[in-house]
Amino acid sequence: MVNILGISGSLRAASFNTSLLRAAQAAAGEGVRIEAATLHGIPLYDGDLEQREGMPQAVREMKQLVLANDGLLLVTPEYNNGIPGVFKNAVDWLSRKTADLPPLFADRPVAVIGASPGGFGTVMAQNQWLPVLRTLGARHWSGGRLMVSRAQSVFGPDGALQDDAVRRQLAEFVQGFASFVAGGKRDA
Repeated sequence: MVNILGISGSLRAASFNTSLLRAAQAAAGEGVRIEAATLHGIPLYDGDLEQREGMPQAVREMKQLVLANDGLLLVTPEYNNGIPGVFKNAVDWLSRKTADLPPLFADRPVAVIGASPGGFGTVMAQNQWLPVLRTLGARHWSGGRLMVSRAQSVFGPDGALQDDAVRRQLAEFVQGFASFVAGGKRDA
């Protein structure tokens, strides 16, 4: 079994990216499990807060989720042609070292997908994640790209994926990433 944690980079209840993450869970197929997480409760990074109070509980819980899974799927919106601040903030918190937890991103398989109402999907945000992931030492899966454009026509009012072509692309992406993750799994 390949276990992947998917994190939606949007806080909005009706987020296209949270819908895309749910669709990825449904498309995972046999032998792959995707656990979904959101960024709710993670405060803005503040070095003074970290020094005074330590790692916030929401960050510790997210770190534990990342560590409990074999791979990480970042499901990113694109705001003003870039990475959403709330998502980058969460990754900044997650990258902070703690004495009791191993480094989170070092050699961790990571893939990036995203959905946007615009015509270019999330191409700019996905490209901006690359140097961040490289700096953190993650193993970025570059075997596929999935940028869902015009998301308002791809997802129904209930958030369900209603486009068969995108559903097929998503299933292929998830299976490809799962194979990448499985190929790099270390025996414990």
